[in-house]
Amino acid sequence: MMPDLSVEIAGIRMRNPVMTASGTFGYGPEYADLVDLNELGAVVVKGICLNPTKGNPTPRTAETASGLLNAIGLPGPGVEGFVRDYMPFLRRYDVPVIVNIWGKTVEEYAEVAARLDRVPGIAGLEVNVSCPNIKEGSAMFGTDLLMFERVVTAIRAATKLPLIPKLAPNVADIGEFARCAEASGADAISLINSFPGMAVDIRTRGFKLANKTGGLTGPAIKPIALRLVWLAAKAVRIPVIGMGGIVTAQDALEFMMVGARAVAVGTATFVNPDTAIQVIQGIRDFFVEQGIRTVYEWVGSLRDE
Repeated sequence: MMPDLSVEIAGIRMRNPVMTASGTFGYGPEYADLVDLNELGAVVVKGICLNPTKGNPTPRTAETASGLLNAIGLPGPGVEGFVRDYMPFLRRYDVPVIVNIWGKTVEEYAEVAARLDRVPGIAGLEVNVSCPNIKEGSAMFGTDLLMFERVVTAIRAATKLPLIPKLAPNVADIGEFARCAEASGADAISLINSFPGMAVDIRTRGFKLANKTGGLTGPAIKPIALRLVWLAAKAVRIPVIGMGGIVTAQDALEFMMVGARAVAVGTATFVNPDTAIQVIQGIRDFFVEQGIRTVYEWVGSLRDE
């Protein structure tokens, strides 16, 4: 008997628990010739803010040991450009579309959420309060508990769409932020965003990124992400979406075993565009092997005594 991989996150029904991570899958068309979007649990698009943005100067990426350092800077078409240029394409697919949003002020976050509130085809909003690569807003909302509460509360008041704050990894108590998100009206949480870092060149004696610092992603951060997801899942009742260095089905199963109801595949997509599809198949194969009937049987099954 084939296992049932379907899950529900914040009222969003997904055929399986594997989604794309924002910032690694464009807006959908970029990968549509390489991956059948209909096979994914959900598509989480690149961050959208109020107005079009250019992002950071190049170079924006640098490879590190088992990871990737990036300072892309969230370039994008702005909320109206996204709705006009990309939503008609995404509505052609039978897959939930979750829009990652960000802003420079609390008011901007709320305005973006309000403008997306009634756009057909949008299943939910992931709130980026934790990008380390822009100089205004975003990260400061993710590491200051009062600011975090203000922005989540304001967005909650501006939209009826399912709300999923994406938590920063560089905080003293991740459980505190998870509980704050839940109390402020979030329907789920996702974590972790990239971890702040930098790389330098001993030949040029300069920085490898034009932005000097960036966010570290990839397998190097998986142990950090796994611990934080475990702690966050123990702190709240709302669903948790885990991410950070997932490359294989085993990685995904580990995140789910410590409490994540769903997972997102990010940096590995740059190496192999269909990584998420392989992870889905690997989860299915493992469940068949182990006689596990549903995702819910596996989520939180870690022996934690």
